[in-house]
Amino acid sequence: MTAVDFSGFVDRLATLSGQAILPFFRAKHVAEDKSGGAAFDPVTEGDRAGESVMRNLIAQTFPAHGIFGEEFGTERPDAEYVWVLDPIDGTRAFISGLPVWGTLIGLTRAGVPVYGMMNQPFTGERFSGDGRRARYEGPGGPRELRTRAVTSLAEATLMTTSPHLFAEELKPAYQRVEQAVRMARYGCDCYAYCMLAAGHVDLVVESGLKPYDIVALIPIIEGAGGVVTSWDGGSAAGGGTILAAANESLHRAALALLAGG
Repeated sequence: MTAVDFSGFVDRLATLSGQAILPFFRAKHVAEDKSGGAAFDPVTEGDRAGESVMRNLIAQTFPAHGIFGEEFGTERPDAEYVWVLDPIDGTRAFISGLPVWGTLIGLTRAGVPVYGMMNQPFTGERFSGDGRRARYEGPGGPRELRTRAVTSLAEATLMTTSPHLFAEELKPAYQRVEQAVRMARYGCDCYAYCMLAAGHVDLVVESGLKPYDIVALIPIIEGAGGVVTSWDGGSAAGGGTILAAANESLHRAALALLAGG
C-alpha cells in the first residue's frame, strides 16, 4: 500500500461518509442519548450511517485491517493496521445545526497514528496529514498547513470544547493555562485542532477524549509543525487529557502550567 494509494482511499472514505451523513444535517431528526444517565451524549442516524459506509469499504478493500469506531466498536484490534473512526465528531454541534463538526478518519500502524483526515462535507473542507506534512483542500483552494510561530503564552489563543467538561480535579490546571493566554475560545471539537494546524489558534487543551476523538488529528497537527501529547507529555493516541500546541516552545510552557508550575 503506497502513500498515494492510501490518500486516495481516504478520500473515498471521506466522500462516501459525507454523502451518508449530510442528509441528516439540519434535517428533522431525533438524537438519542447514549450516556446512560451521565452528561448528555447524543448519537444520530447520521453517525451510524457514516460509520457503516466506512466500515464496509474498509472491510472490502483491506479485510486484514482492524477497525475501531465510536458507534460500532472494535474489530481485529491486534491487526498491524487499525482504522480509527469518528463519523461525526461534534454531534452536539451537528444536532444544533452548527457546521463545526467533522468526520475523523485515522489509521494506526502498530498502535502509532500514521495518517489522518478531518472531513467537513457541509463546508467542503478536508484537512489531512501523515505526520511529516499536512494539507488543506476546500473552497479557498489547496494549500499546505503550517502552525503559527507564536511562542509566548501571553500572545497565544487557546481553545477547548467547554471548561465545564473538565473534572473538578482538572479544572485548576486548565484555568492556569487559560489565565496565561491572550484569548480563549470555546466549542468546535475537532475543528479547533484543525484551526491550530492551519495557523489560526495556538493551543487546544481538553480532557476525557477517546482514541477516536484524537487519533486522526495527531498526524495533521504534527505534519503542520505542531505538538500534541497527553498532559504528562506522553502519547496522545490513547485519548484522555490532551494538549496540542503550535510548536515545542509553546507546548513546554503550557505543559509546565498544567503540571502546576
